[in-house]
Amino acid sequence: MLDQYGRNINYLRVSLTDRCNLRCIYCMPEDMTFRPRSELLQDDELKRLIPIFVDLLGFEKIRLTGGEPTLRENIVEIVQNIAQIPGVRTVAMTTNGVLLKQLAAPLATAGLARINISLDTLNAEKFRQLTRWGSVDEVWQSILAAQAAGLAIKLNAVIMRGFNDREDVINLARLTYDYPWQVRFIEMMPFAGISGFQQDHVVTELELKARLRDELGELILCHQGQLDGEARVYQLEGAVGSVGFISSVSKPFCASCNRARLTADGQLRLCLLREQELDVLAPLRHGATDQALRCLLKESIWSKPWGHGLAEQTVPLNRVMSEIGG
Repeated sequence: MLDQYGRNINYLRVSLTDRCNLRCIYCMPEDMTFRPRSELLQDDELKRLIPIFVDLLGFEKIRLTGGEPTLRENIVEIVQNIAQIPGVRTVAMTTNGVLLKQLAAPLATAGLARINISLDTLNAEKFRQLTRWGSVDEVWQSILAAQAAGLAIKLNAVIMRGFNDREDVINLARLTYDYPWQVRFIEMMPFAGISGFQQDHVVTELELKARLRDELGELILCHQGQLDGEARVYQLEGAVGSVGFISSVSKPFCASCNRARLTADGQLRLCLLREQELDVLAPLRHGATDQALRCLLKESIWSKPWGHGLAEQTVPLNRVMSEIGG
């Protein structure tokens, strides 16, 4: 499925819920109001829609997101159903890890291959401050459970100036000496409601790399500089893991973007930082055929925008991050 710029759009991020059991300060307000469950895609609707993306449009990678996807009832069954669709090469998930300790093994057995776990700091007090009520020890136990289950692991750290941009970055990078994980440092992106905070606290890739070199030595570029998904990857000398930088603000990777996002309430969003969406839920519930849905999706994907408008100070205001799925 090519868009108007010739990009092969084959990676679908599916938000299973807008709900979350944390309230990270860069993601949503503490008093967040969630949608009624009846307004979200139901299990049978997902079972119908995802094969359309795979069979009729050629999508190969499915990532389950939220909110927090492990809050979704029947999450193991959902993973199993997706993994069994012919043409799906990879099923992955992004999670805060709170419930993963119990779910890692069943999810791996169901067909989950990769997992990205949010971990912005190893400092317990600071972790609670950033998440408003989370436990870093709980997440750490989940990471170890995911490793024991055989899942490929990436740790996502959103870096905020004045919060976790110094010793926290160094301590997270040091994990790669001992564990075969990719620790990914993510530039904060502005969204509705808290965009002022987000823009004021952006820390660029250039700053982080300089800090890591000063403390830990040279960063060795991997894969000849080709992106691993959204991340440009490096390795510290003697490390078994790697560090990645996702720099949507300072170094956009729009030319290689192959993603589409299906929100929990059934909207197809073609750029994380653009407000334009296609309502898929309404025609689905009003009896549209698979072919009619395919035509709607194909037309929308063809019109996928080139990239975001942050350079022109265009900030998406219609959703916060948890309502999109990252």
